[in-house]
Amino acid sequence: MDIRQISPTYAVTPQIAVEDIPAIAEAGFQTIICNRPDAEIPPSHHASVIEAAAKAAGLNFVINEVTHQTLNMDMVAAQKAAMDASSGPTLAYCASGTRSTIVWALGQASEMSADDILSAASAAGYDLGGMRPQLNALAGN
Repeated sequence: MDIRQISPTYAVTPQIAVEDIPAIAEAGFQTIICNRPDAEIPPSHHASVIEAAAKAAGLNFVINEVTHQTLNMDMVAAQKAAMDASSGPTLAYCASGTRSTIVWALGQASEMSADDILSAASAAGYDLGGMRPQLNALAGN
């Protein structure tokens, strides 16, 4: 597991497995968000399997399937709502952590500057520089 902190209350990671759940709980995460569609992964890693293990460990679990082709602002709003509703830090996962970082970035555009968003993503190893125009446009709304 490669957890990368994006903000004090939000981190991302590539695909997780059932056996990662105890470490996620021990790290203090309260909510896990799955941004990866089941069609991309084997049944052993489907959201329902991870969800059952997360709930058994006392964690909240939210499914918000995102692809680069289908990403929309409803998904961004759902991600932000799940983060805001969490009683503690949130961990989101996808294939590499990139989609989970992009969804976070779009959700923060009205609250943080594009520079701060891009810096946070970069510090975690995600280059979202190409999103600057979109982040600036969202900040203007």
